[in-house]
Amino acid sequence: MTGLDELEAFLFDKPGSSREQPFGPEVLVFKVGGKIFALVAWEKQPLEISLKCDPENALFLRARFAGVRPGYHLNKKHWNSIILDGRIPTADIQEMINESYDLVLQSLSKKLRKNLSA
Repeated sequence: MTGLDELEAFLFDKPGSSREQPFGPEVLVFKVGGKIFALVAWEKQPLEISLKCDPENALFLRARFAGVRPGYHLNKKHWNSIILDGRIPTADIQEMINESYDLVLQSLSKKLRKNLSA
C-alpha cells in the first residue's frame, strides 16, 4: 500500500471514519467518533502514516520493520509512524490501521460505538 487513493479508501472503509485537516493542509487526519486514529503526511514521498498502537506491539513493530519508528510529534509510547515505501506488506499495514481504529473505537462510549455500527 503506497498510493494515497488506496490508503484513503481503506481508511474511509472504517465505520464512522471522517477526514479533517485541523493541523494544516499537509496532514490528513482520520477520526472516528471525534478521536484521531490515523494521520497521513500525504505530501511526503513516500507517504507516511501515523497510527495508534498498543505499547508492546509498538515496540515489536519497530523492531520488525525498518520503516516503522516512534510517532512523529506524538506520544512515542502509543503511536508509530510508518513509511509507505513498499517494504512493508499491505496486509501488515492494514493490520496496523485496524489496530489503531479498534483502539480508538474501544475508547468511545458504548452509545457512540452503537451509533457507529447502526
